Amino acid sequence: MNKENFDKTRSLINTRNTPDWPTFFSTLHDKAKDARLKRYYNTELVSGDTPLKDVEFVALDFETTGLDPKKDEIISIGLVPFNINRIRCRESAHWVVNPHRPLKEESVVIHGITDSEVSEAPDLLRILEGVLDALAGKIVVVHYQRIEREFMDQALKTRINEGIRFPVIDTLAIEAAIQQRLYGGVWNRLKGRKPGSVRLGKARQRYGLPAYQPHHALTDALATAELLQAQIAYYFSPETPLSEIWQ
Repeated sequence: MNKENFDKTRSLINTRNTPDWPTFFSTLHDKAKDARLKRYYNTELVSGDTPLKDVEFVALDFETTGLDPKKDEIISIGLVPFNINRIRCRESAHWVVNPHRPLKEESVVIHGITDSEVSEAPDLLRILEGVLDALAGKIVVVHYQRIEREFMDQALKTRINEGIRFPVIDTLAIEAAIQQRLYGGVWNRLKGRKPGSVRLGKARQRYGLPAYQPHHALTDALATAELLQAQIAYYFSPETPLSEIWQ
């Protein structure tokens, strides 16, 4: 598939319910009570008709104690700012966060963060200002939006009685659309072909990107940034409007 016939694949990315984010941020700013949230929403955000070449992104990844945002907690945050041509590793950031509960053995095996590490780490509220400042004015890029969106929203509701909303580009959703367009449908099934895995590592392999050790928030954020750059280079144009792929 090339850039010329990718228009049909874009239609598989659900942007129908995407708000006009700059206007929505203005509404959220007026409703917010916490000063940190008000400052975040007050930072100028690019409009949906901005070409991808002019957008500043920040890849965001969380490690958590589990998969349920109402029962589990964030234990580490990684973020990496970038654009379609450059990744700014010197401006990246990583925090370990105290979940105020013992870690499950099975989760420790996955992410390698121990009880002793989190017991000495700050609560999310103490680093919230730094996290929001790093996200302000940028478009957040994630691999599976429900984790970062829902965990951040629930964590803030628990701590300051206010949630948070922010635009995202989901590299998993983009890769799923690509795989569906290439290998979905009855004809492909009859020929024994089916869409491939959209897990972060598997998706990166298709673009010849190197394998990284998974389940470290900063490394996964970097991996997500590189994946979006590759997806844009293969299937989009630098002139593609942001509204085609943000949610």
